[in-house]
Amino acid sequence: MRKGARLGQHFLTSKGAAVKLAQAAGVGPGITVVEVGPGKGFLTRELLALGGRVIAIEKDEALAAQLHETFADAIASGQLCIIAGDIRDFSWPPHPSPLPNGEGEGYVVAANIPYYITGEIIRQFLTAKAQPRTLALLIQKEVAERIVARDGKESILSLSVKAYGKPRIVAKVAKGSFNPPPSVDSAVICIENISRDFFNGFDETHFFDVLHAGFAAKRKKLAGNLAKKYGAQAREALVNAGLDENARAEDVPLEKWREIAKVLLT
Repeated sequence: MRKGARLGQHFLTSKGAAVKLAQAAGVGPGITVVEVGPGKGFLTRELLALGGRVIAIEKDEALAAQLHETFADAIASGQLCIIAGDIRDFSWPPHPSPLPNGEGEGYVVAANIPYYITGEIIRQFLTAKAQPRTLALLIQKEVAERIVARDGKESILSLSVKAYGKPRIVAKVAKGSFNPPPSVDSAVICIENISRDFFNGFDETHFFDVLHAGFAAKRKKLAGNLAKKYGAQAREALVNAGLDENARAEDVPLEKWREIAKVLLT
């Protein structure tokens, strides 16, 4: 959602939405905040106003140059650091790292991102060696609702996010809050308390193998999907989790997936 038509960007023009996004990220005096795709700096200005130490990563070289002029004072004071490049090209955190002590302790992310890279950005930060404490993004409303499972149906996306943190929708943002306006409404989503605690006792890569196997054929029962990869052990896993043999993957909450994984990964 940011960069002119060429890069799929819709520039944010609503101060209210920018403030809600910045506040959702938990930005305050001395907090290090990574902003992905600052564009013309509309959100950047609010992040700085809240006292954040901002590291802004901008792919468009012309916009990056413009940001250097617009925020010359903040750059000179050390409150703002602008990095020209595509966030997807970084192994996060980048080396040499602009983050405190080279790690991510205490940093948060706030960004208005293009719809088409939403999944990549979320995955990149949630699985980073140095995870942010909070991830606040302005994304397509439909995707935000899918992440929190607003309809009560889980997905690989919603379960993957919940395995690392607690997602919540902070606010809806109308399409008219952007220039040019996108074809759909957006939402501010906040993922808090990010950690790897959920994976204590088993490898996160193996957990996602189980998750993908369970969702392999959406219209089929979970037992059948898992049996294709894990054989008779699949039934044992469902019994151990207290699930009916007719259960479907989209109806199984995260904690039940943990119980399933512990059986299948032993």
